[in-house]
Amino acid sequence: MRKNLLVNVVAVFLVAAWAAAASAEVRLPGFFGQHMVLQRNVPVPVWGWANPGEKVTVTLGDQSKTAAADSAGKWAVKLDKLEASGPYTLSVKGDNTIEITDVLVGEVWLCSGQSNMVWPVEQSANFPAEKAAANHPQIRMITVAQRAVETPQDDCKGAWLVCSPQTVGGFSATAYFFGRELHTKLDMPVGLINSSLGATPVEAWTSLKAQQAVPKLKPLLDSRPEHSYQHPTVLYNGMIAPLVPYALRGAIWYQGEANALIGNPSLYGLQLSTMIENWRNDWAQGHFPFIYVQLPNWRAPQKDPVETSGWVIVREEMLRTLSLGDTGMVVTIDIGEADDIHPKNKQDVGKRLAIFALATTYGKDMVYCGPLYKSMSKQDGKVVIRFDHVGDGLMAKGDGPLRGFAIAGKDKKFVWAEAKIEGDTVVISSPEVKDPVAVRYAWADNPNCNLYNSADLPASPFRTDDWAK
Repeated sequence: MRKNLLVNVVAVFLVAAWAAAASAEVRLPGFFGQHMVLQRNVPVPVWGWANPGEKVTVTLGDQSKTAAADSAGKWAVKLDKLEASGPYTLSVKGDNTIEITDVLVGEVWLCSGQSNMVWPVEQSANFPAEKAAANHPQIRMITVAQRAVETPQDDCKGAWLVCSPQTVGGFSATAYFFGRELHTKLDMPVGLINSSLGATPVEAWTSLKAQQAVPKLKPLLDSRPEHSYQHPTVLYNGMIAPLVPYALRGAIWYQGEANALIGNPSLYGLQLSTMIENWRNDWAQGHFPFIYVQLPNWRAPQKDPVETSGWVIVREEMLRTLSLGDTGMVVTIDIGEADDIHPKNKQDVGKRLAIFALATTYGKDMVYCGPLYKSMSKQDGKVVIRFDHVGDGLMAKGDGPLRGFAIAGKDKKFVWAEAKIEGDTVVISSPEVKDPVAVRYAWADNPNCNLYNSADLPASPFRTDDWAK
């Protein structure tokens, strides 16, 4: 008995001694690693853990920064702004030394959302050709380990991969095609942080504190089952919070399906705005760009002039979120699939996201958005609609007349409308509606619509009324 007790005491002592020795090791977050990309032209945080009081020196190129670990063992430095360049070795030295090789400096974007962001290149359109052409060693992607937890974490796992024909198949397709366009047009390294998980609502990606601060969102905090990926805050805790404050240029977002199908669609705009502001506050980099994908066309083709659904309302809520500064929305009403919630054409999704970023974030002179509803007026029994983002003019794509418009009078009964492009406006009328008061466009899950601008970018669905249905 005494022998067993002695063995146990010795074992406990050895475990404690090993733990103490292990804690002395300087350590970086799990997503710092070989092939990583650091954000150019901003101070670059580097942080980690060591023994309390331990001196840690971080070196990259000709820069060295030193800090001491605090009483909790946390240390952090900020490297001075860097130009696009590399490769470098990032050295972190305390009682031990860590060296991370093949580090590039360029543009870094956080790519998040649900299954359409997860969706890999190997399951997207034209994969054999995309695989053969994927020799882009300056494009790197890290896929954050999927983790749902009840409290915010300070670390997560993932490995940076260099883009090649051998690796690209597992890359997020939307993120990859976005990053490829940036890399090609900017001629510099691009780092893509893929933190996404299928079948998840926006509230799972938002902190508890941020949601509790919005009275209308409080009832939703207990609306999902515990210990699931759908529960509020759990993915923020496990897959977003650990990334802070890794320097970013901005974020792209492809989500909304879950909230359209199982959530409260009319709250989606408030939820999305809350999440965007939550992330921006956490990163403390100002209003970094946040560009998102509006839900695509899906389900059975439209039959009635107006077909309201949760899918349609979430699209509208996405449109309304543009009132939040430094946000962008790409319309995909023309590249979805009727029978698949996961469209295979991720090339155009990524390219449209990149076009928005190239114009608004990087200052390229290009039309970057499809027509967005601006205003309406009445004239001789007709409605005149004006748009922003018309480029060099509006156009009806494909054969035949302009399609997708419905019109209603005070009785709120919508009928199909005749629509004609006149300059930068669309004039809408119907012999069935003598005194029109409202117009809707592409108001269905899978609408029959064809309004574009000169840059071949489709118009967003919209309505001029605020009626309940």
